[in-house]
Amino acid sequence: MPRAARWLVPLLLLLLWLGAGAVCGPYAGRLGEVSTNDQAAFLPRSAESTKVLDERARFDREESLPAVLVWTAEDGGRLGAGAREAATRALGRAAGTDGVLGRPSPALPSKDGEALEGVVPLRPGLGDRLPDTLDAIRAQAEKVPGTTVGIAGPAATQADLSDAFAGIDGILLGVALVAVLVILLLVYRSVLMPFLVILSAVFALAVASALVYVLADHDVVRVDGQVRGILSILVIGAATDYALLLTARFREELTAHGDRFVAVRAALRRSAGAIAASGATVALGLLALLLSDLTNNRALGPVGALGIGCALLSAFTFLPAVLVLLGRAAYWPKRPVADGDRSGRSGLWPRVAGWVDRLPRRLWIATTVALLALAAFAPTLRSSGVPLDETFVGDASSVSAQRTLDRHFPGGSGQPAVILADADRADAVVRAARGVAGVDSAAPVGADGRPGGKPQIARGRVEIDATLEAAPDSGAAKDAVRALRTAVREAGGGSARVGGYTAQQIDTEDTAAHDRTLIVPVVLLIILAILIGLLRALLLPLLLVATVALNFAATLGVSSLVFRHVFGFTGTDASVPLYGFVFLVALGVDYNIFLMSRVREETAHHGAREGVLRGLVSTGGVITSAGVVLAATFAALGVIPLSFLAQIAFIVAFGVLLDTLVVRSLLVPALVRDLGRRAWWPSGIGRGRGDEAGLGGGAWRGR
Repeated sequence: MPRAARWLVPLLLLLLWLGAGAVCGPYAGRLGEVSTNDQAAFLPRSAESTKVLDERARFDREESLPAVLVWTAEDGGRLGAGAREAATRALGRAAGTDGVLGRPSPALPSKDGEALEGVVPLRPGLGDRLPDTLDAIRAQAEKVPGTTVGIAGPAATQADLSDAFAGIDGILLGVALVAVLVILLLVYRSVLMPFLVILSAVFALAVASALVYVLADHDVVRVDGQVRGILSILVIGAATDYALLLTARFREELTAHGDRFVAVRAALRRSAGAIAASGATVALGLLALLLSDLTNNRALGPVGALGIGCALLSAFTFLPAVLVLLGRAAYWPKRPVADGDRSGRSGLWPRVAGWVDRLPRRLWIATTVALLALAAFAPTLRSSGVPLDETFVGDASSVSAQRTLDRHFPGGSGQPAVILADADRADAVVRAARGVAGVDSAAPVGADGRPGGKPQIARGRVEIDATLEAAPDSGAAKDAVRALRTAVREAGGGSARVGGYTAQQIDTEDTAAHDRTLIVPVVLLIILAILIGLLRALLLPLLLVATVALNFAATLGVSSLVFRHVFGFTGTDASVPLYGFVFLVALGVDYNIFLMSRVREETAHHGAREGVLRGLVSTGGVITSAGVVLAATFAALGVIPLSFLAQIAFIVAFGVLLDTLVVRSLLVPALVRDLGRRAWWPSGIGRGRGDEAGLGGGAWRGR
């Protein structure tokens, strides 16, 4: 190739990426425009509660988003008729607020006389205007003398979610990038290279965000705050990992050859297979979420896979281009010197290799026993949903108001169970509902959307609201709804259905449990198939899959203890174990892919024993760095004050570190060293002179 052409290709690639970054960059901050935080949009497709939601659209009235106001006396005493009249007038004034749909309810007193409750129906889809609407309603409600007021219900919860997710596009991204930059500065001990790696990740995220924006704007995918946050973290973490692997190999080849063009070609040739296999593992693992019946799971699948694809594209095009253009200057001030030395037999990792060489069986047995002991606690992790008062990390106004509401009114006030039944069986269904333990009251809903009075009939069906005694997110409420479903189905001739908030929680938990039994085996089979194709062996891929599964189980065990005794969580969201599995297993196997692809390369030349030791030493530093970077990026999710993201952050961050420092560093190398050539069955690899002649291993002793 002419010398000018050798420079032209990387220069064109660099210009293309600079242009893509300029055009696509703004979309990373615009995903909120096509996002929804309406949790009803993420219900199971085939669940009973979803069918109720769809059927309610047949009634000739607009759906509303209720805001439940609760007043209590400032001195903690009783509220008289004057306070009730003032609260009712305040509700009337709130009817003129932009975003209010229809007439608010009058203020109703609690049985103990210490609180008042009123419901203001809001128009769904207010989006960013919802907090302002609630502030305007609160301003009117605060005019009731001698009282304090709080706002609970779905509208208040959605507003607090919007406030929590408001930090995703700024705070989360900033924290993640700063954490990665600090780690890269320590890893490279270079000024320029960390910024090149960060730029590679930022470009990948910009392109991914633009593509997701277009798809979401055309209703091809759904995006919410959780998906946006995970997309940012996933792309930054994956792109940085791939960059670390490629730049480490480039530095090694540059040291051996001296010529930047030769070094880039060699680095790509020798690392592309492992990077591509790693990306395919994560992308296909995420796409397996399309098998889920939960809409938010299916949304994350293609969005996450698209992000991984952009990370791979950046690693294979932008990074090689800048490495060619900069050469050794990329590592300034500590430039690599061409001396042809590849041994790297000094430092920590040769000593680790020495332990693996001398005590392989003791190491893999000890680490396996330790991981099994941690995994024994995994069944204690409760994934039956998060109570409302644990949804947010720290306090939220909607949670405080809901606690006040629960103290003075039936727990299900403002979020009733919704029953749809045939009109000719309405009376029987109402009687059956009232007879269910845990149901405080039940009444048909009229044309104005309120229970009581003449029921509205649509296509021969009526709606009945059943107020539960317990809080709608409690175990008692879920038991009541399960009993309610049985009772009304019998009374309604088999056609009655129960929906509403509590029913949606039940259906989500049941669907999540079904998804785990379906998707977990699929992801494991995907990983196994990729490992078999990459390593061209059968036994070793089976062992690697077993080790990452064991690592996941151990992580769940530790998480159960930490969540309960350190963070104070009584349980996790139903989707947390599945998300944790997909991220941790798919990403965790990356490090085994990076390690074992290098081990296979070395084994082909030096034999099984020397191959595993050389592979461990060559990749030890870069893989550990990659693991720390990925753990730090996922830990950044903890800055968003939501328990779901905090739980995901801990599971993935801890699990990646456990995998990087224990499984990949000790368990896998010791197991492969102990098995020798048998690990590569049925391939014939590993019959190198170092094994057959008893050479090579002694070089690791005493290190």
